[in-house]
Amino acid sequence: MLAKEEEDPFMCPSRADHDAMTMAGLNLIQQALTIYDRDLQLAVCNRRFQEMFALPDTLVTPGADFADTIHYLATRGDYGDVGDVDAFVATRVEIARAFEPHYMERARANGRTISVEGTPLPQGGWVTVYTDITRTKRQEALLRSRSEELSDQLVEYSEELSATNRQLEATITALEEAKRQISEAEARTRLTAEMMPAHIAHVGPDHCYTYSNRRLTSVMPGSRADLIGVHAAEVLGPETWAIIGPELGKAYAGQASVFEFTHEPSSRRVRVALTPDHSSGGVYILSMDITEESQTRAALQQTRRREMAAQLTSGLAHDFSNLLTIILGMQSRLGRMGLQPAAQELINATLAAARRGGGLLNRIADMTGPREHEPVPTDLAAFLDDLETLARSALPSGITLHFGREGINDRYLLDPGMLQDSLINLVLNARDACAGSGTITLTTHPLQDTWLEFAVTDTGPGFSPEALKHALDPFFTTKGGEGSGLGLSMVYDMTKLAGGRVILDNTDQGGRVALRLPLRPAGAARPPGLVLLVEDSPDLRSTLRDMLRGAGHSVIEAASVDEASALIADLPEISAVLSDIVLEGDRTGLDLAALPRRTGCPMVLMTSLPPDDPLHREAAKRVPVLRKPFTATQLDAALTAGEML
Repeated sequence: MLAKEEEDPFMCPSRADHDAMTMAGLNLIQQALTIYDRDLQLAVCNRRFQEMFALPDTLVTPGADFADTIHYLATRGDYGDVGDVDAFVATRVEIARAFEPHYMERARANGRTISVEGTPLPQGGWVTVYTDITRTKRQEALLRSRSEELSDQLVEYSEELSATNRQLEATITALEEAKRQISEAEARTRLTAEMMPAHIAHVGPDHCYTYSNRRLTSVMPGSRADLIGVHAAEVLGPETWAIIGPELGKAYAGQASVFEFTHEPSSRRVRVALTPDHSSGGVYILSMDITEESQTRAALQQTRRREMAAQLTSGLAHDFSNLLTIILGMQSRLGRMGLQPAAQELINATLAAARRGGGLLNRIADMTGPREHEPVPTDLAAFLDDLETLARSALPSGITLHFGREGINDRYLLDPGMLQDSLINLVLNARDACAGSGTITLTTHPLQDTWLEFAVTDTGPGFSPEALKHALDPFFTTKGGEGSGLGLSMVYDMTKLAGGRVILDNTDQGGRVALRLPLRPAGAARPPGLVLLVEDSPDLRSTLRDMLRGAGHSVIEAASVDEASALIADLPEISAVLSDIVLEGDRTGLDLAALPRRTGCPMVLMTSLPPDDPLHREAAKRVPVLRKPFTATQLDAALTAGEML
């Protein structure tokens, strides 16, 4: 590092030095130069301007008013006899405010002749160059005095040529300035197009690209990168062209459109806007990657559907539940009356059907109830290990279960409860399809950095054409009276709540169901450390202590804010604080959260208070809050979130 008083010979000049060098250069030119801003205030002038017009310092100082300068020159007689000076000044100011290119020549009171060439600036104002052309005019006069030797026509042509040349020079200057401005505008437009998070392009009447920014491969990975002059079908590939081609044909016919489609090579969701270019017969194309937007939209739509379904079924389910209760009660009374064996069989069958109806109501409640998608950082390898244990216990000896895992060693944001229910459901469906013998395979792998795919395949008969169309519909079943038709519907519901997709198809060996969930890495797990547990209930403290130790943490405990603050001050190795909001004494967990802690020591508050309680609301503004009861996974997620704040 250089000391402040040292100079670096390679350091770029400061703004002040740059301005000084610019002014020195302007002072070296022979013409007088001025720049007035859009308010007709002087911005810059060189020394030659003051010398040419013998102006006082006040009129060559930045900020000097244009009208004051004209008034000074007119009063001095520089423009000759102008009559009413104020009217003359007003006229000149009005002309100046038009900001139009101009070239003129005028004789001054001192006998000199000058040319005045003005060029407007893009942001308002103008640059004016004053040139002393007295010598040129004298040469023209001398040429006229020798008209006896030259024809009058030659003299006239010479004068016209001289004036035309000067006007031509002014026009060329204006054109060069306009060209520069257009080049700058084009550069800004191109830079803006490159910075847009979308693919912007233009295709001509021959379907070949005439313009494109460099975003196509980021919106549709796998597409061709060199586009200009190439046919759109060749750039996009056959699958994508089959979707975009017909829409592009409508745009050529003059119909603008906006549509969405799934780019199968990358599994991205893409929105495309096509706008006809009536001037050239081509089409403008705007393409955007809306994968995350569509995932969120799918989750919101599924939530709304659940709410509507809950409203429609809650009243019916309540009445139906009451009827089942009455039926169960009456059949139980009949069973105690000592009826004949045949009647007892009918009573038992009625009871079984009523209980099955109650189970069906519970499953409908699961579909339409308030269950929310709650993603937490999940160790996917450990999750699949647990799932494999559960799935094997539900399969008969004649069915073999294989688990395939590719690139899933990281943690991901998932709702493990919902995902486990869905995958167990798919395994059980595959078990039924195999009819006692066969192979079930569950593979898990990331897909195009967009999805996390869980695919369950079996060696059963596969899906019928009708099942492929309706298997995800509620109450559709191919098991006759043995099935409720809600299994795959519940899988679809849970997957949609997560913003994912369910894909049904058949393989050469049987059926296949794939769940695609948004691929959202959760980062590394929080390393074990010393956690300060602040809780005034000994029983609850014991439970939480076991939960923290199970995650590898060491635990130190306190029951009040005073005890906790003393431990924080004395033990800098404390890596996290978990505290209840309501504690012993007058101080709460909010007071503890307000105390200073070392960097990297997250604070998490827990409570049984409802979300609308003032203490709960205030706590949520400061740190992560856990609602009791909670799981070890939720606790780990809260500590991780607190570390990122």
